[in-house]
Amino acid sequence: MAVAKIPETSLWANRKCLIICAVVAIANMQYGLDSAAIGSLQAMPGFLAVFGYKDPSQATGYAIEARSLLTLGAFFSSIFAGAFAHFFGRKTALWLACILNAIACIIQITTTDKVAVYIGRLILGLANGFLVTFSNIYEAAPAHLRAVMVALFSEWVNIGSIIGAAVTNVTKNRPDKASYQIPLGTLFIVPAFLAVGLFFVPESPRYLLYKGRSEAARNALKELRGDSLSPESFELEWIEMVKGIEEEKHTAKTIGPLDMFKGTELRRTLLCYGVIATQTAAGSWFIISYSTYFLIVSGLSVDDAFKFSVMNTYTRCLGFIGVNVGMYLMRHVMGRRTVLMTGSVAQGCAMLGMAVSATVAYGTVSARNCLIAFTALYQFSYNAFVGDATYPTSTEMVSTRLRSWSVGSAISLGYFLAWLTGFCSPYFINPENLNWGAKYAYIWAGSNFCCLVFFYFCVPETKGRTLEEIDELFANRVSVREFKTFKTSIMDEALKEVEGRSAEAEKKIFTTEHIDQA
Repeated sequence: MAVAKIPETSLWANRKCLIICAVVAIANMQYGLDSAAIGSLQAMPGFLAVFGYKDPSQATGYAIEARSLLTLGAFFSSIFAGAFAHFFGRKTALWLACILNAIACIIQITTTDKVAVYIGRLILGLANGFLVTFSNIYEAAPAHLRAVMVALFSEWVNIGSIIGAAVTNVTKNRPDKASYQIPLGTLFIVPAFLAVGLFFVPESPRYLLYKGRSEAARNALKELRGDSLSPESFELEWIEMVKGIEEEKHTAKTIGPLDMFKGTELRRTLLCYGVIATQTAAGSWFIISYSTYFLIVSGLSVDDAFKFSVMNTYTRCLGFIGVNVGMYLMRHVMGRRTVLMTGSVAQGCAMLGMAVSATVAYGTVSARNCLIAFTALYQFSYNAFVGDATYPTSTEMVSTRLRSWSVGSAISLGYFLAWLTGFCSPYFINPENLNWGAKYAYIWAGSNFCCLVFFYFCVPETKGRTLEEIDELFANRVSVREFKTFKTSIMDEALKEVEGRSAEAEKKIFTTEHIDQA
């Protein structure tokens, strides 16, 4: 081998790894399904007639009640993901989430009792926390394709949103319980497919290595990458992985939540937390949870608001197109850091456009058209940039041994911020409270520009780096500015070991042939 670098093979060459990652990432489809369905149910008279209360002052004829138990359930399950992963691994956690998911759906579909619905939402939240956390920490993709494969999170979220928005648009005018039971029934799709698919998915090689199961880890890596690499390149990737984990074990003897805040791990943990927090700071949870209701209180009819929510995710597929644009940019054009900064600017401008139009022309047809246009632009921009890049970036920031602890607790922080957004947003936009309407977007515009500052000064560029190289960069306390160009040594060391083993094997073959000839 001429250079210490693993070849950058194509997506087609890595098709088996891509399919496996896609199967695991389907867990995130539940996030999109639930967000679209529940966000629309809050504006659906058939649902509120059973679980809400009448309020003639509201545009829908009913009042919104805050339903945050799903978010709180996801918060708790994510925060304990590290402990669960340490003992049971990624696949077991995903299977458990599938079971909890099915139980929660059955409860919500069959009951008319508010308390039972709240219990079902809490259980579904526990399942969703595991689904999102463990599908995103499944370490399987090669370095040059990691952004694309981890960004499958956004791909599946948008597919779920398309299905959820389309189904609720069809059932929204039904006066009976089927108006919400049918959308809730779609939540069985993910656990059914995922539970079967996991039988054909290997456990994470790095997790198996940390558990001391070297042979199983090598077999798992071979199943993921063996078809796309030459024997020499595969050996180089394997030895680099082994050496990286051995170095981590040598420098840190323990694996636990407190280790996230010690030494160089503190910087990595805070970066992971910060990047995940920018999902909420971008205003995504507000748009996801309240877009339909937001459009209604801003002057659109119930029918027009529902049609618009489907237009963005179904007819024009703006979110889905945005995801694929972002994946292409990360693969061929930009680094993670540039994608994140571009998204902050685009999203901030879209939010500012919403707020300004409501300020200068409130109640006019022009203001409503501007609201629709800027909401559509925001959804495209978020999915193409911050929504696409946050999980690839945040999961790369943390060390292998603490990934489940760090990413799990970071996602729980994200869910807490989402809950806080869901709790506060109605009071800003409801007519009987602050009645800001679209002016609420001023807050999110400023928040996006704050994210831009964070990305520029704090987040390093990790594009093209293996996870072991990133570990070395953080261990050496490399600055943000030098991160992209710093020369690491772990690949060179792995190459020397591979060449040493090859030379030794050739020597043994030569010696054996010499003895046979004698």
